[in-house]
Amino acid sequence: MPNQPTISSSEVGTLWLTYQEKTFILRLLEYLIPKADDHKSEKIMTDLYKDLDKNVERIKHIFEKAGSALPVGFTSQDVNVEAPRLFENGLDIMFLRMIKEVSMGLYTLNMGKTYREDIINLYKDLTAITQGCYNKCTQYLLEKGMLTRPPFVPMPKTNEFINDMKYLSGLNLLSNARHINTIELSSLFHGMESNNLGMTLMFAFTQVAEAKEVKQYFHKGMEISKKILKQFGEILLEDDITPTISSVGNVSSSKISPFSDKFMLYCNSLLCNLSLGGNAFGFAFSLRNDLQLKALLAAKDVADYANDGNKLMVKNGWLEKPPATNLER
Repeated sequence: MPNQPTISSSEVGTLWLTYQEKTFILRLLEYLIPKADDHKSEKIMTDLYKDLDKNVERIKHIFEKAGSALPVGFTSQDVNVEAPRLFENGLDIMFLRMIKEVSMGLYTLNMGKTYREDIINLYKDLTAITQGCYNKCTQYLLEKGMLTRPPFVPMPKTNEFINDMKYLSGLNLLSNARHINTIELSSLFHGMESNNLGMTLMFAFTQVAEAKEVKQYFHKGMEISKKILKQFGEILLEDDITPTISSVGNVSSSKISPFSDKFMLYCNSLLCNLSLGGNAFGFAFSLRNDLQLKALLAAKDVADYANDGNKLMVKNGWLEKPPATNLER
């Protein structure tokens, strides 16, 4: 194989992010796999573990060849595999499905910043693995009756173009806003699905976090998710659409934490990034200005919350510094 060109700054950054995310998922799976609900969920997680473990070694090799220090990421110190079961009745696969949704977005963005063929191939492989696992999780949860599909609508019989500026308005006090369209419904439904699961995970983390300020932080996250669920649900009800939410499983009564506070705060950061991406999509593709405003306000709440989490990580010495663009003196 011919020598690869020198690794660029953007490629160093994307690999650093990927290593952090991959070691997080491996540690999560090391705890979840022995406590799987059934053989099928165990196989989904075990297959993913094997695939990701091999690709973490690929990232290590790239760093070593470049003479770079390896990121710390997450180690066995961040997970207590002997801790009692925290997630029950499918919550583990719901959790994994959401993390794989984050991964799909991360690899797509990273590939767009990559120029070396071996690193491009790495992200192509990780994308295929992630899409396959996401689909397995989705089908498993549908078979278990845990995922609620979005509302069905009549299929359009004709094509139409917008010819009235009122279509863009949702803030007119003199008339009712138009019904939401299918793109807007999709964004609202996804936001409710992800915040319902996020609220449950924040409850679990509040229950087992060790530091009082970390517990309080996760409780604040629960309240933000509740607020978003209420706002999005009200929009659907205004259009006579039932805001149905999936059953996400449940949290056990265990108070023994399987994860370090650092680990859970990093996980919360991933979930915030997913929420920010979803709200950005809602803002970009909604054609009603009131929906755009709600997406923007929700994004601000999540962004402020995520920033508070970063401050908490820095305060405790848990936030690993990304590679610098120059040697610091």
